[in-house]
Amino acid sequence: MPGSSGAAGDRSASSSGCPGLSRSCRAPPGSHFGNKRSYAANVVTSNFTFGTSSSSALETNCPQVPKTPLSAGNPQRSGYKSWTPQMGYSATSSSAVSAHSSSVIVAVVEGRGLARGEIGMASIDLKCPQIVLSQFADNTTYTKVITKLKILSPLEIIMSNTACVMGNSTKLFTLITENFKNVNFTTIQRKYFNETKGLEYIEQLCIAEFSTVLLEVQSKYYCLAALAALLKYVEFIQNSVYAPKSLKICFQGSEQTAMIDSASAQNLELLINNQDSRNNHTLFGVLNYTKTPGGSRRLRSNILEPLVDIETINMRLDCVQELLQDEELFFGLQSVISRFLDTEQLLSVLVQIPKQDTVNAAESKITNLIYLKHTLELVTPLKIALKNCTTPLLRAYYGSLEDTRFEIILEKIKTVINDDARYMKGCLNMRTQKCYAVRSNINEFLDIARRTYTEIVDDIAGMISQLAEKYNLPLRTSFSSARGFFIQMTTDYTVLPNDQLPSEFIKISKVKNSYSFTSTDLIKMNERCQESLREIYHMTYMVVCKLLSEIYEHIHCLYKLSDTVSMLDMLLSFAHACTLSDYVRPEFTDTLAIKQGWHPILEKISVEKPVANNTYITEGSNFLIITGPNMSGKSTYLKQIALCQIMAQIGSYVPAEYSSFRIAEQIFTRISTDDDIETNSSTFMKEMKEIAYILHNANDKSLILIDELGRGTNTEEGIGICYAVCEYLLNLKAFTLFATHFLELCHIDALYPNVENMHFEVEHVKNTSRNKEAILYTYKLSKGLTEEKNYGLKAAEVSSLPPSIVVDAKEISTQITGQILQNQRSTPEMERQRVVYHLATRLIQTARNSQLDPDSLRMYLSNLKKKYEEDLSRVAQVPGNAEE
Repeated sequence: MPGSSGAAGDRSASSSGCPGLSRSCRAPPGSHFGNKRSYAANVVTSNFTFGTSSSSALETNCPQVPKTPLSAGNPQRSGYKSWTPQMGYSATSSSAVSAHSSSVIVAVVEGRGLARGEIGMASIDLKCPQIVLSQFADNTTYTKVITKLKILSPLEIIMSNTACVMGNSTKLFTLITENFKNVNFTTIQRKYFNETKGLEYIEQLCIAEFSTVLLEVQSKYYCLAALAALLKYVEFIQNSVYAPKSLKICFQGSEQTAMIDSASAQNLELLINNQDSRNNHTLFGVLNYTKTPGGSRRLRSNILEPLVDIETINMRLDCVQELLQDEELFFGLQSVISRFLDTEQLLSVLVQIPKQDTVNAAESKITNLIYLKHTLELVTPLKIALKNCTTPLLRAYYGSLEDTRFEIILEKIKTVINDDARYMKGCLNMRTQKCYAVRSNINEFLDIARRTYTEIVDDIAGMISQLAEKYNLPLRTSFSSARGFFIQMTTDYTVLPNDQLPSEFIKISKVKNSYSFTSTDLIKMNERCQESLREIYHMTYMVVCKLLSEIYEHIHCLYKLSDTVSMLDMLLSFAHACTLSDYVRPEFTDTLAIKQGWHPILEKISVEKPVANNTYITEGSNFLIITGPNMSGKSTYLKQIALCQIMAQIGSYVPAEYSSFRIAEQIFTRISTDDDIETNSSTFMKEMKEIAYILHNANDKSLILIDELGRGTNTEEGIGICYAVCEYLLNLKAFTLFATHFLELCHIDALYPNVENMHFEVEHVKNTSRNKEAILYTYKLSKGLTEEKNYGLKAAEVSSLPPSIVVDAKEISTQITGQILQNQRSTPEMERQRVVYHLATRLIQTARNSQLDPDSLRMYLSNLKKKYEEDLSRVAQVPGNAEE
């Protein structure tokens, strides 16, 4: 079996590695491993062991590695309890960072022997009960693995303990630890990467609607093995198991979406602004008008992984078009969607069955049942909003809402839960909703406990009123989840005797003119209140669990609802963005043609609309060399093309008067020029690593953007590297835009007909105040190469450099230019070799690409010969001047 040399077939591997679960494995020097036993042990009170191993799950014979600052000091990582998903809902944050704190766990395994390079991955977002499987072949650079992991942005990565054996770590393990230094790593025994167990998990846990995933993965042993290890581990850390037939499990091939590597995502500012990570001047910020956390997550993942299927993209564009044309549909949908909570996270908690019944588990389940009722009550308004839509995708979503299971679940809930129990903002309001969620007369003891709770709350309010009368102070009752009931008072018009509160009040805090405090009696009453509340939650939980067991078989329709809401939210967000700017619907052809396109992020920042430019790239003219002075707009233009390409491929309109795109399977950029301290790379070394990555991975369907390559070294070497890179890329049909200050590269169009020279225009204006000529940047792109010379000196002249420095620089530059020209004088032999080279390249190009008929080809070759003889004759008449 193919798995025998890899993850699935390693039955003997388990005996040679660390027993049980190791969170402090045999790490190579410099890897960021921490011994996290202590906080894992705090979660699991019982002796939990994997399989039949007699050792504790946390037992390890690996050498101890000190905790890293991350694992020791970060409160988020100090215990699994802190990042176990809880249902907290808030408006979508505009910050991509704050809105998307990671909760993804990924298991990675690689085949061995003949199967080396075959990668299996399984990932689960703890906020969403969906498992994504993937299996693919990767080369020795493991580019696909690293890129996919960076897109997932995991909280934790799981690998086999055999991958990190001291002194013999696998290359994959080493690369992952180097690239993900701030991510928790866990190693578990190889035997838990078991494809048979993975198949069993799918059969047990996958909901019926997605059971066809079995056919896709039954022979993909490595992703099945990763799934088995992942679910076993999640069961351990969550101290709960997933309910049968409750998970959405899908297989995702790498060919379904375009690849954008993490460096390009950073260069293009897709999610995070490079100047200030807190602002939203990013592509995500430009398009993010989503109303739900699920819509925001969907938009984020689509930006990082744009679609490549034209039919799917056009279906989305049809929806956006209808939303723009039908105001009633747009505002009706937006009104309903904005009332939805995080459906995915709700599902995630509902399908988990706690191993231990605790107060927190009870409270969480009650809360989520109320959220579920709230969500299901929105299905009918959503159907009404979609009723008159016409596009196929919107009609399909309307059809999915016709599912009778929504009504079945809601009816079952209403037999137990009060009709007026609903999601409300404010912790006290929500606490009240949870207390009185279950109908009266279902549980007699619950009704008694609630009466007791009500009496205590009334007593607290009465006591605070009496204190207000006693001391003649404007006291009011307040509540917080941390303090319970407490007293607040504002002293706007109140004068305190001796500027002090009565001694009966304790734990006093003051903010401006507002006091917060409590009393000994109030603390005691809070304790009674909490005790009563625990009884209520316990009895409500028993009722809720019984109800949930009855609706589990129908709950799978919520996956459809979650998908519908997040997609509609994202499409509404695209339409919203269009209403704020003059975007146009893109077409998809074999040509990249943009009429008067502009930079979408720059438009958001600028007071005035950015200067628009045209772009035209075809397979016959697929390599643009872009020149122009510093600050003329080259880098902005390159980023603009990539951002428009991404916007088109996710189904959004684009900023232009007209646009046509060729689907890009990969988008590469080489823009940044910063040193990388972490990897000890200079500017030049970083450039070389990035360009090597592009050259190794680019194909005919790539979009490649390269900005000022080679400026990290001396001019001669820089030109040589750029020339060689250009010639390599010219052999591909990829669409390439190459911005450079090396004007020597512009002459490459004499050798390659698919090269087009473009430049950014500037104007020279007289500066009357300083009586000097200044450069006026037009930011307009035109054909041909720039005619500007010494524009670096001109830029220096208008800066704050002392005039004497500028004068000296001009003199030195003139001398150096003269010396270079003197050294570059060609000898007759060099000229002869150049003529031969030109003939040879044209002959090779003709042999590769000619589609001429025999007579035309004969005539073309005859003309080449004639031109070659003329050039040789001209060279022979030039006297040698190398010695002059």
